[in-house]
Amino acid sequence: MICHCEEQSNETIHADGSPHQQLLVRADVTAEAKSRQDAKPASVPQPQLTGSWRVVLLNDPVNRMSYVVMVLRRVFGFAEQKARRHMLEVHESGRSVVWSGTREQAEAHMFALQQWHLTAVIQPDAA
Repeated sequence: MICHCEEQSNETIHADGSPHQQLLVRADVTAEAKSRQDAKPASVPQPQLTGSWRVVLLNDPVNRMSYVVMVLRRVFGFAEQKARRHMLEVHESGRSVVWSGTREQAEAHMFALQQWHLTAVIQPDAA
């Protein structure tokens, strides 16, 4: 940083009669220092709170197919055919994306499925 300083001398006299000298300093900051202040700090990555998240139902060997269909209808309000389609996808491929939306709602749906003893996870939607 480059600094141009000017000094001014003011002489004062104390009560005992001895002289005392004060220095007043004035600094002018150049444009170089200002440009450093204008530089923005490095951004810190933030967790993804918004955007699209998906609820993925995973296969488990414990629950009956009819039970999984019933839970999907109650939790998501699916029609019988849509619930069966997701249940068969889970049965055949091991997983099915049953819902996508905000993270908060995805967590609530995942929790609801887990309360019904189904295995579910949430993932950020890559689309």
